[in-house]
Amino acid sequence: METSIYSVIAFYGLAITILGNATLVIFARNIVHSVLFLAVTFIAMGGLFLLLDADFLAAVQVLVYAGAVCIMVVFGIMLIQRADMKATNLFNRQTFAGAGLVALVVAMCAVFAGRTAWTDLVAAGEVPANTVQAIGELLLSKYVIPFEVAALLLLVALIGAIVIARDEEVKANVGD
Repeated sequence: METSIYSVIAFYGLAITILGNATLVIFARNIVHSVLFLAVTFIAMGGLFLLLDADFLAAVQVLVYAGAVCIMVVFGIMLIQRADMKATNLFNRQTFAGAGLVALVVAMCAVFAGRTAWTDLVAAGEVPANTVQAIGELLLSKYVIPFEVAALLLLVALIGAIVIARDEEVKANVGD
């Protein structure tokens, strides 16, 4: 399997975009800007999935993560209604402890990745041309029960969030 120079350039461009925006998510002082950088990171991850010919995963990445998750975080920020949005993403003194923990996790991942026999994990067969149809058939036949349970759990979480937000709104209005 040959890789073209354009695929390599696209990969490195997406990798730099992901790493740069993920860094900006951490270091941005405004939480709304952090969410926007996170959305760009998720969209670039969708681009990586496209490079791997995983069109369904790319679409899910962009729709669910870049779309729904980032919008949900922005709504959560808006519901909090802080007067000064610039004071929402404060730095603290635990930066070095966090950096040490991240270094430890990266080192452990490197050790495990080095010890994994990757060639044994690769499927011998070709990837089907129409992956969306295969995934859809699996979701609606073999995995229909877990799929429906996940949908019900998301519905319950949504209703719970609405009840909690409404309860806080009622308490705030009673206190006036």
